Amino acid sequence: MAKLDKVSVVKEANIYYDGKVTSRTVELADGSIQSLGIMLPGEYTFGTNEAEIMEMQSGDLEVKLPGEEWKTLNTPETFNVGANTSFDVRVKTVTDYCCSYIK
Repeated sequence: MAKLDKVSVVKEANIYYDGKVTSRTVELADGSIQSLGIMLPGEYTFGTNEAEIMEMQSGDLEVKLPGEEWKTLNTPETFNVGANTSFDVRVKTVTDYCCSYIK
């Protein structure tokens, strides 16, 4: 989906890794939550509380999911992450992403 309609946006940004990763929390009309963000080049580890669907909109990066090898993503591309786990990314160029939280 290229556009989100009828949403509420939390004004305060989520800022990680000294500002190299930022996002905004978006609540959709059905009550589901997404975050829209940007990652600057670097290596990062993210933990999850809930299962997530990560939609990489643009950028050049690799991802390492639990129990898997590093995988190069050809954006746009999507991957799923389980709840209560972590995953690693190697971001090569500025990367635009959308994360959907699955309850």
